[in-house]
Amino acid sequence: MSKHNQQVGKWGEDTAQHWLSEHGYEILGRNIRTPYGEIDIVAKQNDITIFVEVKTLTSSKKFFPEQQITNRKREHMINCAEHYASENNINYWRIDVIAIEGMQNPQITHFENAI
Repeated sequence: MSKHNQQVGKWGEDTAQHWLSEHGYEILGRNIRTPYGEIDIVAKQNDITIFVEVKTLTSSKKFFPEQQITNRKREHMINCAEHYASENNINYWRIDVIAIEGMQNPQITHFENAI
């Protein structure tokens, strides 16, 4: 991954974390490594643990950030969430996607229970 893409990804995760916090989510962790890959953000709302995948595009006219989630990525996200939930005794969880488009005035779309 290029340095530019890493910077955009980090900025997107920072932006998503801030948005989630403003909307009543408790942030439990970021960039959580599992044997199946990485979870961008782990948050909690009420009694539900939420595993958040963040997709960021600086600008796009041909597709939306959330369209970057392939079947393979979905499988990795499910495996990561199941592993983390099992390791941490979590019974109620879901996987959300936050899509961020643009950096000047970012448009943030939150897809709950997306996977």
